[in-house]
Amino acid sequence: MSLQSGIELQTRRLAEMSPGGFFFALHIRFALPLLHHQTYPSGWTDLYTEEAYALRDPIIAWGFSQVGTTRWSEIDIPDPFDILGQARQFDMNFGFAVSCGPMQSRTIASAARPDREFEDDEITQFAKLINQLHNITEPPKSLTDAQIEALRCIAEGDRHAAAAARLNISESALKARLSSARNSLLARTTAEAIQRARDYRLL
Repeated sequence: MSLQSGIELQTRRLAEMSPGGFFFALHIRFALPLLHHQTYPSGWTDLYTEEAYALRDPIIAWGFSQVGTTRWSEIDIPDPFDILGQARQFDMNFGFAVSCGPMQSRTIASAARPDREFEDDEITQFAKLINQLHNITEPPKSLTDAQIEALRCIAEGDRHAAAAARLNISESALKARLSSARNSLLARTTAEAIQRARDYRLL
């Protein structure tokens, strides 16, 4: 199974366990996650984005201050904007949070449901999947010289043909190097791969 297929499978399992929606942000570095996904109601995500609640969310604050799991009802961090209260208007009445990984590469996730508190074993199973996602998406600590050379050429403005000529390789070989770099960095595009390589001090 490819890494992407593994991520998609875990994401489907998380969705099945979260009747009111869920989100995860994997390997948050420099305030941005390596990967993120959410299935909360669109009305809630629109409001959350418009009001920039990520900067004020007690769930996110808890995730950066603790490692483990907690029900929303157990979070004692101040919520002056009543973010959790507003979430209930979208049937996100009960939920929990998961946090794992070191501070410099933290993963935070959360799930909701409308009808009851999550049971301990449900939280445990969800957290297990999040930890697995965290582990399989660990950003690389290095790239190969070939990957770095290919990314650097594109970053400096070369088109594929020019980059291939500069490196004295075929264009198909260049594309293969760029593809492997994207896969290593879990990037959808070469531009995204270049940015992530720079963020991780690999380029």
